[in-house]
Amino acid sequence: MSHPARRLPAATPVYRVALVSGANRGLGFEVARQLSERGMTVLLGARDLDKGLHAARQLAGAPGEVIAVQLDVTRQDQVDTLARWIEITYGRLDVLVNNAGGHYDPRANPANADLAPARDAMDTHLFGTWRLCSAMLPLMRRHGYGRIVNVSSGCGATATGGAGCPAYRVSKAALNSYTRALAAELDGSGILVNAVCPGWVATDMGGPGGRPVAAGAAGIVWAACMPEHVTGGFYRDGQRIAW
Repeated sequence: MSHPARRLPAATPVYRVALVSGANRGLGFEVARQLSERGMTVLLGARDLDKGLHAARQLAGAPGEVIAVQLDVTRQDQVDTLARWIEITYGRLDVLVNNAGGHYDPRANPANADLAPARDAMDTHLFGTWRLCSAMLPLMRRHGYGRIVNVSSGCGATATGGAGCPAYRVSKAALNSYTRALAAELDGSGILVNAVCPGWVATDMGGPGGRPVAAGAAGIVWAACMPEHVTGGFYRDGQRIAW
């Protein structure tokens, strides 16, 4: 007597929650859009919640839900409040894209630069990333899965030279160093940490003449969705570049 083939239950789709800082415009907005197109629930971080809500409305109808959240990465209270809210609402965070940034000033030079913007750049690029990672890592550790993408720049690579944009350059170099240290600590945990340079992108900060925003965002999304165990790297368009 023949037996009918046993039908295996369909695999349960993996539910992913992503947080993107500085996402109400430019590169961060496009990263949020592309992640939502992959079906992720995307928390669109914005310092100005009204601007975040406006941005989220523009992404209504995407396969993944997009929710605006207030987030100034330089404020520990907002970071902690958001981490508690994510824990209560979702119980997990799978993807963290540290995109918030600024302080790109080609006219400044390191010999006589005002230290105020340099401090602000460090507080956003380095310490803002550090704050978010420290607050969100418990939500990744409990499931043994996470993808942390630190949006950096070739401008911050010590392998390249240049005097312009000292606040931006030095803070991104510090971010790169933090990326490598955190990746080493989390190696083997299921949480991958990588830095991505999106290239010169035509945004409000980058100015006209750069590559399309979608192209710069694609490399970030690639790292955010990386299936294999690759951590502690510096990438542009999915290819390793020198630190």
